[in-house]
Amino acid sequence: MEAAIPLGLALPRGSAGICSFSVLRSSSKPNHLSCFGRVPGKLALFPSRAVSEDRADSTPQWQLDFLGAAPGAGTPYTPEDDDDELLPAEATDWCVRARRSALRSIEARGLAPSLQRIVSSPKKKKKKTAKKKDLKKAAAELKRRKKRLDAAAEDEDEDDDDVVDDLRDMQDLELRVAQAADGLFDERRQRNREAFIETLSRFSAAPSNRSKEVSLNRSIVQAQTANEVLDLTAEVIAAVAKGLSPSPLTPLNIATALHRIARNMEAVSMMQTHRLAFARQRDMSMLVGLAMVTLPECSPQGVSNIAWALSKIGGDLLYLPEMDRIADVAIAKVQDFNAQNVANVAGAFASMRQSAPGLFSALAQRAAQLLPTFKEQELAQFLWGCASLNECPHPLLDALDTAFQNNDRFQCHVSDVTSNVHRSSAEEFSGGEDGSASSARPLNFNRDQVGNIAWSYAVIGQMDRPFFSHIWRTLSQFEEQRVSDQYREDMMFASQVYLANQSLKLEHPNLGLCLRSDLEEKITRAGKSKRFNQKTTSSFQKEVGRLLYSTGHEWVREYAIDGYTVDAVLIDEKLAFEIDGPTHFSRNLGTPLGHTAFKQRYITASGWKLVSLSLQEWEELQGEFEQLEYLRRILDIEAE
Repeated sequence: MEAAIPLGLALPRGSAGICSFSVLRSSSKPNHLSCFGRVPGKLALFPSRAVSEDRADSTPQWQLDFLGAAPGAGTPYTPEDDDDELLPAEATDWCVRARRSALRSIEARGLAPSLQRIVSSPKKKKKKTAKKKDLKKAAAELKRRKKRLDAAAEDEDEDDDDVVDDLRDMQDLELRVAQAADGLFDERRQRNREAFIETLSRFSAAPSNRSKEVSLNRSIVQAQTANEVLDLTAEVIAAVAKGLSPSPLTPLNIATALHRIARNMEAVSMMQTHRLAFARQRDMSMLVGLAMVTLPECSPQGVSNIAWALSKIGGDLLYLPEMDRIADVAIAKVQDFNAQNVANVAGAFASMRQSAPGLFSALAQRAAQLLPTFKEQELAQFLWGCASLNECPHPLLDALDTAFQNNDRFQCHVSDVTSNVHRSSAEEFSGGEDGSASSARPLNFNRDQVGNIAWSYAVIGQMDRPFFSHIWRTLSQFEEQRVSDQYREDMMFASQVYLANQSLKLEHPNLGLCLRSDLEEKITRAGKSKRFNQKTTSSFQKEVGRLLYSTGHEWVREYAIDGYTVDAVLIDEKLAFEIDGPTHFSRNLGTPLGHTAFKQRYITASGWKLVSLSLQEWEELQGEFEQLEYLRRILDIEAE
């Protein structure tokens, strides 16, 4: 005999309403539920139907996700649980059982595909929405910064250094936007660039027209401003894109256009913010892209002019991939370079903080071969470029030593001309556009060139070379040279010579090359002038400096060690702490630049233990606690 007992059970949170069912009592059968589930610890409840092992093995993941685990339970539901006689108490959540019953009903009605879409889509949609929000927020901030920079470029009263700092921050923001898109922007940019290059390649594929090419080149050279050059080339590019054939846009004309834009900027001493705003124009981007396409077809002089032009237009803030491409092409063409090309390319990469070890190795070999054709400025420029990027040009140094000992031309002199600052810096740096070699004559360096050479030898640690000894003694004999603390160029020279002289004292006292006391006194007085040693403290330095005090040590900030100012020191422990921002490292490889490596070597030679912290290391730390622990850890290591 059977009796129906109605039950009403409130389901756990997450379930809907009340589940009503009946318990059927029978004298011949165990207790059954007409629906599902068990009462924990009370009744042994059997499922209304079994699930075969085959079905368990083939259960889709979305069904398992739908059934899930009971809230707070440690064991998720699997179909094999239906074959067990008894389930553990912690796995008998009514919500899970209700979902299983609902799943059966949905399957019976053929609605499983609809449920699958509902179960599978929410997580992905939520993740995508979160990414979209982050991306939208970062993109909005990027757009705001770009508007501010464009406005600042038109404002003559805007602080140039502040705007440049904003642009550096904007570059970091662009990277975060790209990362937020999981590479989507990078892929899209690459596809657009490939299509762009394919389109631009048609410009140089058509037959040439010599008269049009010469006419365009003449117009470019005669243009008086950077805007005039850009407008002229943009007009021709647009005409070619519409079908003008043959195209006058030869590799020579493209290189000349970029070179003239940079020279005209230099002629009027255009502010850096204005140059950067100019570089972001669509027509300018088109011209630079076209230059990259035609670069392999350019002459060595064209490659040199393009490298120099980009260094003047973008400084160390733009054209990173373009300079990598120039390095590859320059290596392939280096045997055709003349001395001017070698000096220009090295100077361009150095001023842009762009490391290129392979390129500089090839340039050093070529420079050694071309040594008799080098002018004074070209030699000083190339040595400065190598030292700035901490690249030692061994082949050239060997050639200089040999030439000095065997060739009267390398008996050097120092002229009374103090500087070439009144000449166009473009002429001084890039030389004549024809790339002609200089005639053989004795080298007659001016005062600033000697300063550059002396500093370069000190940075690369080659002061025991015969040619350096000759240069240094020539400088020492130039006792009538005026050294003034009123002019920036004098102070720069004084600082270079002062550091070289101190390096001789610390690292090469056996050479006996130190300056005479009277000249050393004049150099020291100018090199230590207040105006020259004005120092700005970045937010990164302030942040690290604040945490340094939390380590429990008594730090002295902005401590002077000979010609250098160190960020923080522990005097009793002779421990120097340097906080190095991005300008201390190459922008592409992150390797220390020459002036940074020299300073570290100089401080160590002065008897201090040196700890150097880079911005890249600091940004990898998560939060102030981790940053403080990192500082304590590296300080403990140095103390051991």
